[in-house]
Amino acid sequence: MTDRPTFLKRDGQPDIAYLQQSGEGPGVLWLGGYASDMRGTKAAFLADWAARHARTYTRFDYAGHGESGGAFEEGGIGDWARDALAVLDELTDGPQILVGSSMGAWVACLLAKWRPERIGAMLLIAPAPDFTSELMWPSWDEVTRQTVMSAGRVEIPSAYDDSVMVYTRKLIEDGEANRVLSGSLDINIPVRILQGIEDETVPWQHAVRLAEHIGTDNVILTLIKKGDHRLSTPDDLELLAETLEAF
Repeated sequence: MTDRPTFLKRDGQPDIAYLQQSGEGPGVLWLGGYASDMRGTKAAFLADWAARHARTYTRFDYAGHGESGGAFEEGGIGDWARDALAVLDELTDGPQILVGSSMGAWVACLLAKWRPERIGAMLLIAPAPDFTSELMWPSWDEVTRQTVMSAGRVEIPSAYDDSVMVYTRKLIEDGEANRVLSGSLDINIPVRILQGIEDETVPWQHAVRLAEHIGTDNVILTLIKKGDHRLSTPDDLELLAETLEAF
């Protein structure tokens, strides 16, 4: 294991930064959230977990995120899902357990649709599939909606620190083109969902809706009473490890 990333080179596409640990399979593939990176709390925790258990583990940054190439505002859900697909296809072997956090759960659903033979199970944390149309757009006032569509972007203060989050017209339009909750999700692998009841970004009812759309009956949704969107407390991380080990 190294803290220096390796880069997946792609013709005509931004280079993708990744960190990979060798071990036994099935491998674990981390799929991060919107504007996050592969060095976040949960991703780093899983790196330690994988090292202790001699488990193959891959984490990466979408284009425009973290240490990868590309411009953040030029990306959308489909672009970032295709980044994940390239990592899955070119950097991993055999079945993978997808661990998707927030937007990463949306990406996981797309990977399960595109490469069902490669996905052994999914662990989804505060899942936010279709968040652009189901959660974000309805919460915006008319001025914000008009701004993002006319100017192409809008800045909104982050709920977690003093920074601002940038949302683009492309994100909205690309999200609409990649919706997964408009019909049944043909997913026939074990799925586990961890969701905080006190999550103010993705309400727990959204996780229930996702569970209802997934085709398989092998879905377990765990609600954490005091859990927020990050689910990064020591108890949250221990539950994450326990859930992953149960696979």
